[in-house]
Amino acid sequence: MWTFILDVVLLLLGIAIVLWGADKFTDGASSMARRWNVSEMVIGLTVVSLGTSMPEFVVSFFSALEGSGDMSVGNVVGSNIFNSLLIVGMSALFISLTLTKKLISRDILFVIFSSVILVALSRDGEVGRWEGLVLLMCFGMYMYYSYLSAKQDKEESCEAETYGWGKTILYLVLGIGCLVGGGNLLVSSATSLAMSCGMSERVVGLTILAAGTSLPELATSVVAARKGSRGMAIGNVVGSNLFNIFFILGASSLICPLAIKGIGNLDWVALVGSSLVLFAFGRTGHKITRTEGVVMLSLYILYMVALVMGWQVSLDF
Repeated sequence: MWTFILDVVLLLLGIAIVLWGADKFTDGASSMARRWNVSEMVIGLTVVSLGTSMPEFVVSFFSALEGSGDMSVGNVVGSNIFNSLLIVGMSALFISLTLTKKLISRDILFVIFSSVILVALSRDGEVGRWEGLVLLMCFGMYMYYSYLSAKQDKEESCEAETYGWGKTILYLVLGIGCLVGGGNLLVSSATSLAMSCGMSERVVGLTILAAGTSLPELATSVVAARKGSRGMAIGNVVGSNLFNIFFILGASSLICPLAIKGIGNLDWVALVGSSLVLFAFGRTGHKITRTEGVVMLSLYILYMVALVMGWQVSLDF
């Protein structure tokens, strides 16, 4: 009984820390965008997405060291589905998310490509070292193009204060520290509660663990949307999805080839499908509306139901 109460208290504490960290991290990242004279979307695609993906990196990296390929790949697959459907969907409930032509024609297409190439590389049941090297090369190529376009993207940013470099960096460091620390606290307490309720390790891994490591992205994007930073809200998701597949799995597979056994066809379909939905909705008027956000949330709930119910998808290729 006392263990259950403690887990609930730690869960609520973790949520509070994550939300506070997201608020400070968003302020710091917005200030950095204005001081560098680049768009908030570029900052979201690079600095913010790399910072908020640290929990996925830690989980996948140490899973690879322990030889648990399913945990490493499953964490990334589940997190990307969570990012594309639930985070974008929730952010769109607060404010319609505007997408630039470059984001749709380059960055989101890169997300689709990263999902497809991961499925292709995993069909033999393993992501080996050479395949990891391919993923890292793709990541390097994407970051190079992002760097070249950084000074060209001068979209109008929201009205917010520009801090000095000291305060900007302090907010970024404090924010990411709270996002990672609070996220870890929340994941551990939520996992303990779920296991005590009889959920299997596979379901916990693909739901609570994946959602938990994506909490920094969720909190950052939702807070950014509420503050009017549309570019950062969507850029954070797109950049995190690319970082998760190209860098995290690429680096993890170089450490140890990732043997994949428990990831099913349903998960691969949801991974590719979620990126296609993001692209399709973005193409309609270059924005994601509240109605489309509701649809995305509904699709994520449907995936969760299918996962818990053990539904299967047959793929012949």
